[in-house]
Amino acid sequence: MTALTRPEVLGNYIAKHNATIRETARVFNISKSTVHIDVSKKLKKINLMLYKQVKTILDINFKERNIRGGNATKKKYELLKKQNRC
Repeated sequence: MTALTRPEVLGNYIAKHNATIRETARVFNISKSTVHIDVSKKLKKINLMLYKQVKTILDINFKERNIRGGNATKKKYELLKKQNRC
């Protein structure tokens, strides 16, 4: 049995946890660019089935990113509003 390559390890993590590129980079302590290149280019050549699975998750994350950003901004201002009341 051969050891998994870094793109496979990252791809498996994304698939298992439905993680974003940013979350994956944080967990593995590597840059977002490295994660993106590994799972979008290198993984396709190494493990096509895993690549397709990861691509589906990342496409969903890409479509939802503006919603996540809006929710994060909303939480930020709600917290600031609470702090100003106290």
